[in-house]
Amino acid sequence: MPVHIAELISQMTLEEKAGLCSGADFWHTKAVGRLGIPAMMVSDGPHGLRTQEEGKGINDSIKAVCFPAGCASAASFDVDLLRRLGETIGAEAKAVGLGVVLGPALNIKRSPLCGRNFEYYSEDPTLAGELSAAFINGVQSQGVGTSPKHFAANNQETRRMTCSSNMTERTLREIYLPAFEIAVKKARPWTIMHSYNLINGTYAGESYELLTRILRDEWGFDGFVMSDWGAVSDRVAGLKAGCELEMPASGGVNDQKIVAAVKDGTLPEAVLDKAVARLLNIVLRWADLAAEPAPELDLARDHDTAAAMAAECAVLLQNRGALPLAPGQKVVYIGGFAAAPRYQGGGSSHVNSWRIDSALDAARARGRAVEYVEGYPTDRDQREEAEFLRAVEAAEAADVAVIFAGLPDSFESEGYDRKHMRLPDCQNNLISRVAAVQKNTVVVLHTGSPVECPWADEVSAVLCMYLGGEAVGRAADALLYGDAEPCGRLPESWPLRLEDTPCYLDFPGDGHTADYREGVYVGYRWYDARRMPVRWPFGHGLSYTGFVYKAAALSADTMDENGSVTVTVTVRNTGARPGKEVVQLYIADETGTTGRPPKELRHFAKVALEPGEEKQVSFTLTARDLSYYDEKMGGWYAASGDYTVLIGHSSRNIPARLTLHYQTARRRPLTVDENTAMGDLLRDARTAPVMKSVLQSFGSALGMNGGGENAAITEEAGLQMLDAMPLRAMASFGGAQAAAALPGLLAALRAALPEAQNKE
Repeated sequence: MPVHIAELISQMTLEEKAGLCSGADFWHTKAVGRLGIPAMMVSDGPHGLRTQEEGKGINDSIKAVCFPAGCASAASFDVDLLRRLGETIGAEAKAVGLGVVLGPALNIKRSPLCGRNFEYYSEDPTLAGELSAAFINGVQSQGVGTSPKHFAANNQETRRMTCSSNMTERTLREIYLPAFEIAVKKARPWTIMHSYNLINGTYAGESYELLTRILRDEWGFDGFVMSDWGAVSDRVAGLKAGCELEMPASGGVNDQKIVAAVKDGTLPEAVLDKAVARLLNIVLRWADLAAEPAPELDLARDHDTAAAMAAECAVLLQNRGALPLAPGQKVVYIGGFAAAPRYQGGGSSHVNSWRIDSALDAARARGRAVEYVEGYPTDRDQREEAEFLRAVEAAEAADVAVIFAGLPDSFESEGYDRKHMRLPDCQNNLISRVAAVQKNTVVVLHTGSPVECPWADEVSAVLCMYLGGEAVGRAADALLYGDAEPCGRLPESWPLRLEDTPCYLDFPGDGHTADYREGVYVGYRWYDARRMPVRWPFGHGLSYTGFVYKAAALSADTMDENGSVTVTVTVRNTGARPGKEVVQLYIADETGTTGRPPKELRHFAKVALEPGEEKQVSFTLTARDLSYYDEKMGGWYAASGDYTVLIGHSSRNIPARLTLHYQTARRRPLTVDENTAMGDLLRDARTAPVMKSVLQSFGSALGMNGGGENAAITEEAGLQMLDAMPLRAMASFGGAQAAAALPGLLAALRAALPEAQNKE
C-alpha cells in the first residue's frame, strides 16, 4: 500500500471508510472533503457517452457521438480500430470530466436471443478479449479508466438479477472467462464490474473464487471491483469476496452494515482497509490525471470518425452481382430504416446522439438518383397493402431495389430477451415480394444480433450494418456505391433457424437456473462439431476484391510446452480494387483428446492490400494456444501429439493447413485402483508396458488372443470389452491365479505413476 494512501486511511473514521465503499449517488463515488479525497464520476460509454446532465434525471444525458455498438465494432476484427475507438471515447470522457467509462461489455453471445447481444462482442472469447484489450488501452491512454463488464457469465437478461448460470469449471474457464483474462493481462483496466447473476449458486459479487483467487491472484488485476447497478445482495459478503464499490448509492444502509460487521468482529477491519486502499489508488490516480489540460470536445470531428468506423464494421454477407451500385442506375430505397436507421440498442448504453445520418439523406446529399418508398415502418410489425404494392411496383420499374430491414427498438434491449429470431413478418413478406419481380434486390440489415433470413436465396446481395452508430447511413451509402470497401467479418455464427442453436432447449432456463448443458460447444464450436449447415459462418464476410493465401509455413514442426512457434502466411489481393482481408488462425486437436471442439480461433489479423499487393502475416503460437482447461489438473493442458494449424478466411473457409507436433512431459492424473479401466492403463505410456505384460499371461481368460472364426467373442470384440473392463475383473474371469496376481499388478502400476495420483 503506498505510503500516502496508508496515511489517508489512518486518518479516516470507520464510517468514512465504509462510506467510500458505496456511491454518493447514481454516478459518483463519495468524497471526503476534510482529507482532500474527491468524488469521481463514472458513466456508461461502451459506444458513446451517456453522461448525465448536471441537475437533471438519470435519463437526461448530454449530447454525444454514438459510435458503432459492440456487435458492429467486433465485426471489424480490427484491434487498431478498437484502439482508435477507445482513444476517441476516452478523449470525450476526459473533456467532460469523467473518471471511468463503464465498458466494454465482454459477455459471450451464448444465444442469439440475449437482449443485450448488441452491446457484446462475440461468441468467441479470443476475439472478444483481444478487441476489448485494444479498446481499454485506447480509453486509458487518455487518462480515463474503464470498467469491463459484466464479470461473469451474464449471458441473458431474463431474471438476470436472481438466476444462476450453472456450468462446469471447464466451460467457465474456456468460454466465459478468457475475454476478461485477456483484457486484464493486456490492458490492466482500472476497474471491473461484476454481474448480477449467480454462478453455480453463488452471486458473482460474493464469489471469493471469482473476484480474488482468479481475478487478482491468477490474473494480477490491481484495480477495484464495482457492482453492477443494484447487483449487491449481501454487502459484507461481497466486501470479503473482493467487491470494493457498491453502485449506486444505498442511502447509507449497506454502509451501516459494514460498520456493524467491523464492530462485532465478523468483518476484519484490515479487509475494509484493503478495499479502501484499492479505491483510493484509482480515485487519486484519476485526480492527478484530471488536473492535466483536457482535450477540446469536437463532436463534428468525432461524427466523421464514427462514419468511417461504421464502414469498416459492416459485413457483406452475400453478393451475386448487384453491388456495388453503378452510377446512372435507377435505384429505389424501400423500408423505413432508409430514412430513420436503427443504429443503437436500448437500455443503459443508449446515447443522446449528436446527429443521425440516414442512407436516404446521404444519397441525396451525394446527388444519387434514388427513389424512396417506405414499404413498412421501423417501429412495428405492420403491413399496409397499398404501401406494399407501391414498393413492389417501384422495385419492378427500377434497375436495383435496396430494402432496408432490421429489428425495431422494441425487439431487442437491455432488460429482456428476444422470444424468436425473426424479423417482423411485414419485412420478410415484402422482401420476398420485391425479390420476385426484381433480380437485383439488395437487403441492408440493421440488427444487433442474427436474424433468420428465409429470403436469402431469393435476393442478390445482403449487407449487414449491425447497429453501426449515428453515422451508419453515411457508411451504408459509401458501401452500396463502392466508395468504401466492405471488410467486416461476422463475430458470431448466423444459424438457419433458432432451433439449431446450441442452447435452444435450455435458454433462458426456468427463471431460477440457466443450465449451460452445451458446455464449451458455443457458436461455431457447436455447428462445426455437429457438421450443421448455417446461414453464414463465424468469420465470414465478402469484399469487392479477392484474396489468395500462399506460402503458409511454421518456423518449426515441433514445439514443447515452454517453447513457441511462428506461423507465417502470405496474402495477395487478386482483384482490381484495394481491400482488407482478415486472416484467421484456428487450432484443431488431433491427439484424440475427448471433448474438444473441431477447431478454435486463437489469432487473427487484418491486413490492407492494394490491387496486386501481397503481405506476409505472422502469428506466434504457445502451449496455451493448444490447451484446454483440465479440471483434474486444475489448469491449462495440451496432450502430446499432433495439432493442425488452420489459416483462412472464416471458420469454414480454410485454404491453408499445417501440422505441428507438440511434446510435453506432463500427463493427466491417472488414479489406479481395482476399478480403473484397463483401456485407460493401456493408453497411458507410463502404465501400458505393465498392462501389456499382464495381458500376455492372462489374455485368453480375459477374452483376448482370438479363438477362430467360430469363437463367441471375436478378437475385435475382446479388445472393445477389455477397454472398459476394470482391473477387478481379472479375478472374475482369470480365476484364482489372476486374483492372486492383482495386488502385485496394482503395486507395479502405482510404481509407474507419481504417488499423488494413486489411491490405496
